[in-house]
Amino acid sequence: MKTWTRDELDRIGTAEELEIAPLRRRVAAARNPVTIWVVRHGDDLYVRSVNGRTAAWFRGTQVRHEGHIQAGGIDKDVTFMDADPDISDQIDAAYRTKYRRYAASIISHIVSATARSATIKLVPRSTSSEFTSTSR
Repeated sequence: MKTWTRDELDRIGTAEELEIAPLRRRVAAARNPVTIWVVRHGDDLYVRSVNGRTAAWFRGTQVRHEGHIQAGGIDKDVTFMDADPDISDQIDAAYRTKYRRYAASIISHIVSATARSATIKLVPRSTSSEFTSTSR
């Protein structure tokens, strides 16, 4: 399994937001990107659907488990994996720490049981179609 580079972890992990675009079911084209929050926990990156597993973008990740992300100047093809529920508390803490400048009422949505059930681990895929925004 491919892993993130230190630079990718730093740049994506510190980005305020991430654009995520799951691949469509039958064609090798991405859906329209959605802007969401992203956190780093150790050497992994995670995203959550504040609206849970019924959100359209989340459902799209469950079709092919592949897509594309863009954050911190990094464009990357990724695989979407279910996060280990045993680390939900640590991911909650990462969200609370990173986005602490937002009101508790906003943060409470991303650490809710609904959002926790829709936590995805982002795993990098092949380098064949990767590029950074600085190389465009």
